Amino acid sequence: MKEKLTQRLKSLKAEFEAGQNLLADYESKQRSLRETLLRISGAIMVLEEMLADSVEEEKSKEKQTIDIQAETQPQGELAPAGDGT
Repeated sequence: MKEKLTQRLKSLKAEFEAGQNLLADYESKQRSLRETLLRISGAIMVLEEMLADSVEEEKSKEKQTIDIQAETQPQGELAPAGDGT
């Protein structure tokens, strides 16, 4: 009986150690995955800001072009409105 208990104890200790090793491995993978997700999140934020800046820059350029066109067009000149009556 004692031999069976000793064998079972040995088996449980080996299982416990294997479980601890597996848990440590999963925790390491989890930490690595969190770091990767954090880096990806940061990259997403940077790209979104760059895109927003690009859109604003395009709008600003369009406005400048419109303003320049308005400044260079003669003031009193109107487009023909038909027969003038």
